[in-house]
Amino acid sequence: LQLVETGGGLVHPGGSLILTCLVSESISAPYVMGWYREAPEKGREWVAGIDSGENIKYPDSVKGRFTISRDNAKNTLLLQMDRLNPEDTAQYYCHLVTGGRAYWGQGTQVTVSS
Repeated sequence: LQLVETGGGLVHPGGSLILTCLVSESISAPYVMGWYREAPEKGREWVAGIDSGENIKYPDSVKGRFTISRDNAKNTLLLQMDRLNPEDTAQYYCHLVTGGRAYWGQGTQVTVSS
């Protein structure tokens, strides 16, 4: 099972991006999926999570700006990011826990700069 993230790039402050995580095979409940990010010298930070019961959570740092969703038909996990600011600059990773195992994607870079 592999996770592949796409959609990163350079965006101006206040802009938006949509990240996509493609899961290489169908997964069955129960599972938990999420997005993490890692900036230099800051460690890895959780930014959004969704489980197979469609329960969704965000940390306060992104609540109201980021939206996580899952398209089961396409085996994808999405992260809509709005009102981006320079503090959101980081490598973003897709994460999946299922069947007692954890999986990570290779990451996609998001840079917010004027």
